[in-house]
Amino acid sequence: MRRSANTPRGAWAFAAAAAIAMVSGTSPHAQQKPAADGAKPAVTRPVASAAVARGKYLVTNVADCGGCHTPGKIGPNGPEADESRRLSGVPASEKVSPPAGSGPWLGHFSLPGAFGGPWGVSYPANLTPDKETGLGGWTEQQFIDTLRTGRHQGRGREILPPMPWRAFRNMTDADLKAIFAYLRTIPAISNKVPDPVIAAPPK
Repeated sequence: MRRSANTPRGAWAFAAAAAIAMVSGTSPHAQQKPAADGAKPAVTRPVASAAVARGKYLVTNVADCGGCHTPGKIGPNGPEADESRRLSGVPASEKVSPPAGSGPWLGHFSLPGAFGGPWGVSYPANLTPDKETGLGGWTEQQFIDTLRTGRHQGRGREILPPMPWRAFRNMTDADLKAIFAYLRTIPAISNKVPDPVIAAPPK
């Protein structure tokens, strides 16, 4: 949305509020819900809704998190994402050995989503808000620290390839918080992703 030099300041403010309302489902005129029985009106939270919308946009259209974190399957036209398990990570049953052999290839991947290479085998994580197997037990700060440092919850093991955390660490705090806020809204799926396999260092 571009502000014209001839646009009155009040009209620009209203247009900005309308833009927020489009993604939050609220009206720029109605920031409060009607009160009942003399109670204080309940204030809506368009900023929070806008953050979730922003997070959905980043996860779906920019970062393509589902490209790795949604399991694959064979559909009518060949390999496709299994949307019934969206962002739930590699299935618990998918355990593979590191690829053998040498050559110009730097890695391999399985249809369900495991990745193998000189580092060993990595399994994209469950990003759903399941408390036991996903991000349901994570704090917002742990999520941000993971993508800033490349370590699990900001202090654990290193995040393995092909997770592009070095690109994510350049995002603003607002964008990382928006991504986390959106991931908290998707259906929780119980799926214990296998532990990574760390390859022995070359001799």
